[in-house]
Amino acid sequence: MKTIGIIGGLTWFSTLDYYRLINQRVNERLGGVTSAKIILWSVEFGEIKKLTVEDRWDEIATIVCHAAQKLEQAGADCIMIGANTMHKIADVVQAAINIPLIHIAEATAEAVAKQHITKVALLGTQYTMQLSFYKNKLADKSITAIIPDDGADIKFINNAIYEEMGKGLFLPETKAGFKHIINCLAARGAEGVVLGCTEIPILIKEEDSPVPVFDTTAIHVNAAVEFALA
Repeated sequence: MKTIGIIGGLTWFSTLDYYRLINQRVNERLGGVTSAKIILWSVEFGEIKKLTVEDRWDEIATIVCHAAQKLEQAGADCIMIGANTMHKIADVVQAAINIPLIHIAEATAEAVAKQHITKVALLGTQYTMQLSFYKNKLADKSITAIIPDDGADIKFINNAIYEEMGKGLFLPETKAGFKHIINCLAARGAEGVVLGCTEIPILIKEEDSPVPVFDTTAIHVNAAVEFALA
C-alpha cells in the first residue's frame, strides 16, 4: 500500500472527512482491521483565508508547496490538497515535488464524464466558480460548467463557505438557500451539480438535489485510494 500525503486544514472540518473516508474506503477494499497509510500536514486556515481574500496567490503557493515538499520528504507517495479552491495553484505545487498530485478537478471531471453528463452546475467559492482553473478541467472532458447568474447568489455561496462552514456552522437556512440555487441551475439545464467545495457535501446531500450530486471530497478520496492500492 502506498502512503497518501494530505495537505489539510482547508478547513479542518473537511479534513476530518478526508481522513475518515480514506480509511473507510481502504477498509472496504481490504477488509479486516486494515486502514490507510496517511501523512497529514495541516495548514493554518486563518492565514490562508487572509491571503486568498487579498489575492496573494504566490504566498499561498509558497505555503502549500512547502507542505507538499515536507510530506514528500516524510515518505508520502502522492499528494492531496484537501480543498477545491487551492487547486488554482495545483500546477505550481506539482512542479515543486517529484510525486504525483491527485487533482480534485481532474478526478471530478472523470466522474462526471462516466455518467455521460455534459452540463453541470458548479458551486464553490467565488474563485472556484468564476476563475477558469476548475472549468477548464471539466471542459477537457467536454463538460460545460454553469454558475449562478445572480451576483447575490455567488456572494451568498462564498459567504456561507468562508463565514459559516469554515467555522463549523451548517445552518438550515443556508441549506435552503443552496437547494434553491441548485433548483434554479437545474432549470437552466444542469444535468448534475458539482459540490466544488469540500465543506458543501457536509451540508448538501444527494436527496437535496433534483439532479445527481458530485461530492468532490468523496471523488477525490476515491482517486487517492485507487492510487494507493494500485
